[in-house]
Parts: sequence; C-alpha cells; structure tokens
Amino acid sequence: MAMQPTSFLPKSTGRRTGAILVVAAALAGCGASTASSSPTGQAATGVRVLWMGDSIAGAQAPALEAALKAGGAAFKNVTSDGGGNVVAGDHEVTAMAAADTWKTLKESLASFRPTVIAYQITTYDWGTARQQLSAYRKLSKAAGDAGAELVLVSAPPFKIDEFFKPHENAIRSAPAMAAKAAGAAHVRYLDASELWGGDYAAGKAQRAKDGIHSCQQGSAAFATWFAKRLGELAGFTPAAPEVWATGPWTGDERFVKLGCG
Repeated sequence: MAMQPTSFLPKSTGRRTGAILVVAAALAGCGASTASSSPTGQAATGVRVLWMGDSIAGAQAPALEAALKAGGAAFKNVTSDGGGNVVAGDHEVTAMAAADTWKTLKESLASFRPTVIAYQITTYDWGTARQQLSAYRKLSKAAGDAGAELVLVSAPPFKIDEFFKPHENAIRSAPAMAAKAAGAAHVRYLDASELWGGDYAAGKAQRAKDGIHSCQQGSAAFATWFAKRLGELAGFTPAAPEVWATGPWTGDERFVKLGCG
C-alpha cells in the first residue's frame, strides 16, 4: 500500500447471549447504538474521523478517541452493540441493523462532516461475497460523495462460538471483499492481523475473557497502531501513547461490563 497518497491529505490543512431472538430484541427500535451524541474536540489537524463498527469497535473507541484527540484530530463514535454493520445480507436482524447504520451514517455526514470514515468490519456483516462487496462499494460511494476518505479495517480475530458458527463463511469472506472494494483512490484497506495475528486465543490478540472484545490494554494497542497508520494516510503526526494511554478513558463502563481489571 502506498503511504500518504495525495487523496488522503486533509482538505483543510453487548454482547449477545447466543440466541438470535435476544439479538433481535437488543436491536429493536432501530438498533442499540453506543454512539457519541456529539463530535468531540476540534480538529487542529483538519482531520475529522467518524468511527463505525460493532461492539468490538465500541470497546476500542475510548482509547481511539483519546489517541486521536491528543493528536489534534476530531472524533465521533457511531459504533453499535449487536449491529453496526453495513451488509444487510438476507437475515432480518442484520437487515434491520444495516438500515440503522446507513441512517446514522447519513445523519453523521451532515452533522459531523468527517474527512475520514473508518469502518471496522463487523461480526454481523453476514451475506454472500457479492452482497459484502456491494455494501462496501456503497460505503465507498457515500464517502466519496461527501468528500471524505474511507478506511476499511479488518476486525481482530475473535472466538467463533455457537452464535457465529452458522455465519462463519461470511465472517471469513468479508475482509477479502473489503480489500477488493478498496480500489478507488479515496479508499484504503488496513489488515489488522498486522497487529493482532490470526488466533484469538494467542496472547498477541489481546482478547478479553469472552474471546471477542478487548480490554484497556488491547484497546490502547489498537489505538496506537491505527492512529499511526491513519497518520501516514491522512498526513498528521499521532500523539505518543504516553500522552493519552493512562487517561480517564480507561475507566469507561464498557470495560467494567467486560470484566476487565
């Protein structure tokens, strides 16, 4: 991947319980959003990052917000527990969640006006490879029409339990389709296995006890890695981890719910 492409320079300088009905209930009323209600911080760099994804991305959001704000970028979290997906697929639950994601994106493009849309592939991007590619290309078009760059990033390795097992093929194919969708000049794909490896049970993956989400240390590792890669793409210098890594974000309630120390 070529680093610092011209098109990426800034314009201005709950986890489910295992039963599908529980997920449907959690998504009732257009999704279980964990999004920030308003943009945070002023973009001293001109970089404004809209962070999208599911609860895995949600657990990474507190650290990522701290890291990017410390580096002079504005940040808005629109992740959603039990959803956050852009691929509707053929399942009523994922279709409902995807509809909510696209609605949230439209609202955020108008209110937050991001220069970068960062979408972490979700555990709910179920569907055929063709459906996945179509959804990622739709996201690419939405970003381009809004004058924003799009960064697609693969999810960390996570435990494929009895809930995810029926959708394993879709989960496995999504990263390749995201990479394929990154052909446009304003779209980049980042492979997070560079950070996590491919085994959720390995120490390198830094998964919480549930084998899916990350605790504070893992979230900080992701934020450090992602901010560095985003800085290379968008042309800004990330803040050193010692500036932000031990801040108040470490006490976020989602880490308590995950049983993190």
